This record gives sequence, structure tokens and C-alpha cells, in this order.
Amino acid sequence: MLAASDQVLTAAQMRSAEQALIAGGTSVSELMQRAGQGAAEWVWRLSGGRSVTVLTGPGNNGGDGWVIAETLRQRGTDVAVVTAAEPATDAACEARSHYAGPMLDAAAERQGEVLVDCLFGTGLTRALSGDHLALLNRLAASHHKRVAIDLPSGIESDLGQPLGPGLPSFDLTLALGAWKPAHFLMPASALLGEVRLVPIGVQAVSGAARLVTQPRLSAPAIDAHKYTRGLLAVVAGAMPGASILAAKAAQGAGAGYVKLFAPQRTKVRADIVIETAPLAEALGDHRINALLIGPGLGRSGEALERLAVALSEQRPAVLDADALVLLGPRLLAQHGAPLILTPHDGELFALERAFDLDGSGGKAERALALARAAKAVVVAKGPDSVIAAPDGRLAYARRSSSWLSTAGTGDVLAGTVASRLACGEEAFAAACHGLWLHGEAARLAGAVFGAGQLADQVRSAYAACL
Repeated sequence: MLAASDQVLTAAQMRSAEQALIAGGTSVSELMQRAGQGAAEWVWRLSGGRSVTVLTGPGNNGGDGWVIAETLRQRGTDVAVVTAAEPATDAACEARSHYAGPMLDAAAERQGEVLVDCLFGTGLTRALSGDHLALLNRLAASHHKRVAIDLPSGIESDLGQPLGPGLPSFDLTLALGAWKPAHFLMPASALLGEVRLVPIGVQAVSGAARLVTQPRLSAPAIDAHKYTRGLLAVVAGAMPGASILAAKAAQGAGAGYVKLFAPQRTKVRADIVIETAPLAEALGDHRINALLIGPGLGRSGEALERLAVALSEQRPAVLDADALVLLGPRLLAQHGAPLILTPHDGELFALERAFDLDGSGGKAERALALARAAKAVVVAKGPDSVIAAPDGRLAYARRSSSWLSTAGTGDVLAGTVASRLACGEEAFAAACHGLWLHGEAARLAGAVFGAGQLADQVRSAYAACL
């Protein structure tokens, strides 16, 4: 069962999880106290003893704000509550009754160190009114730091979409009880700043999506050799540079042996073996554990033939880049081995056309639809990345370094994922672990790196998991 702290819940799943706690004897007011006091701890640290303004709305998110304000007041913080609307739920009314600090109406001028947005929560389905949006922006502009409780007001929880234009950005967002899709999906996640989880006792939910977390990896067995650790064959094509880059990353992600199957001899680093025999002959090596096809493959008739030959071998495979543009249902009709597709947004759109999908829904829904149609694990990569499996499993990745927005980093990701697949990991796990290693390598690389420098850091990311 997925750990409760690693699950990502839709708005409906979150309501059900809270209802299960209530049915078990925990009152709504008690849940509000847990959420508000947990969030207040983060706000107190951020404020450093300076003034805090809490903006409250009518619902239970507003009720959380009253608890936050009273908790801070009891710690000696200069706190005031700006009420955009009167409490409209019993629990919110009770929370307000316990608050003993100053209250201001929406017209009041208030400046301070930290603004806490408790106007609306995850249940919001429509854009903020003009008055509420103006109030939120005015207070945001008059405070140095901004904290959103659960989600910034005006963000749709499941799709990660702003419900209207002009929302302010935040420095910190505190997820209450469980992560929500919007914490990881663009464009909403660009507004959230840092994200932290405030536990309230929510239990693991069956069928929930998960967060991509740091894997637990291990050193090779004492009797290991290059073949027992996994042989990865990288099928190169017209432009070998990308496949060499992917092979370099794969070496740092655990595979014991990485071979490059190229149509002609090319210059590679000394520790990458190049094979120029006809592809069907080269693929006859029964020791191959997984294939990577696509980086530098090209889109010619010869490239299509190499892709078809590789898929006919019935080996676990990762398809990336040009292979995704060439891919269609007919090529996969007879392929029964585990398969991972790693499309960026443009390639995802091309695959949807190839598999006759309408592309409706958010990124997660689109990835799941493609995974089912192609019978493959899909890593829908980009500024936000999700992983979908044909059986409905879904994982969201935390935001990675924006310095990844440079040529070749996708090839590094493909090589990293393929390496984990060659090591014998199940396809969904290989995709999750490879994506985490890729993001950690980017963090370790720092600012202004190229794809080669990123590939060099994969081994350090792996070492962090031992």
C-alpha cells in the first residue's frame, strides 16, 4: 500500500478521505485544528516573529485561517485577520469564535511580512469574483512573503489550471492532508513556490496516484558481473550524438554493460562498446536485457526499418524522440514485452493522432489514455512530468530545475530510464526511478549546464540512493 504521505489525491478522493476520518470519530473541527496548527508552524518560521495577515473566506479553508491566526497570536505574533466573507460552515464559525485577535474588513489597509491566503480551497470550481481577486492582489502586493493554504485561491485542484487570469504568485504552498495534482501540474505549479505537506491523519487511499520519490537502490551483489547487472543496447541511427549521450547517462544509472548498435563506425568514448553488425544480427544476443530506441534515430525509411526490427525482438524497450514520431499501432501489434514511451508535449500530441485519441482532459488523463491505447508506460515529460501505466497507475514528479530546458536533456532521461529497465525493474518503477535520478542529477549540476554535464551527474544521483 502506498504511504499516505506520498499519495496525490483528486478533490473527490480528498473529500472521501476526510469523510472516512469523520466516520471514524474525528470531528471536522478537530481536522481543522490539525490543519491550522500544522500550517501555523510553517508560517511562524517564515515570519520570523514579524507581522502576519490571514485572509479568510466563507468555507473550511477560511476556518483553517482562523485556527492559524489564533495559533500565531498565542505565540506572540502580530497577526490580524482580514475577512473577505463571513464563515458559512459550523466548523469555520467555531474556529472564529476561538480567535481573540484583531479582525479587519476587506476595505482595511494592512501591510506586513507574511500574507496567508485562506480565501478559498480545493473545492473551488469558478473564477474569483472581481472584488475577491482585487483584494487578494492588493494584500499580496503589500506583504513581503505569501503563503497559500492547500492551494492558492483560484486554482483548480485536479487539472492544475487557474480558473481565471491575474492570480498572484506565492513563496510557499502548504498542502493539507495530502498532495493534490495541482501541486505538480503546470501552469498552476509555477505560482506555488515551495510546496510542503501538513499531515492531518489522512490514510492511504486505494487507487490513488503517487508522488515520484527517491528510490532505494543498492550496490552490485558481491558476485556480480557486467551481464548480471544488465545489458542495455542503444539502437543508434543517422545522428549518433544523441544516442551516445543517452548511453553515457545509462552507464551512471546502474546498467553493467551499455552497447551502441550503430549503422556505421563512429567515435565514442572508450568505455562504450559499438556494434556495427546488421541490426537483426546484433539483436540476436540473448544477454540483452533492454533496448533504447529513438535518440538520434532519424525519421527516414531506414530509421523506420530499424525501429521495426528492434520491436520485433520482443525485449523490454524504451522509445524516445524520433521513435515516437515513427510509432503507430501497427508497429506495436505483435509487441508483448514491457514498453516505456517518453514523449514531450509535441510528441505526445503526435502519438495521440497516431493512436486515434482525442487529446481531451489534463496531462494526467492524456497520459493514461495513451498508456492504455499503446499498452505501454508513458512518461509525459516537460516542466511538469507525469507517469502513467496501462493498468491505471499514475505518478506525479516534483518540479525539476528549469535549467533542464536545454537540448539533449531528454536523451539523458531516456538513457537513465532504459538503464533501470535493463537492471530488471518493472517498467512503471523503472520510469519513476529514472525520472527521479534525472531530476536529482539536474539539481546536482547546478546552474547553466549542458546535457553532457547532466549525464555526468547521473552517477552522483544514483550514489545518493544507496
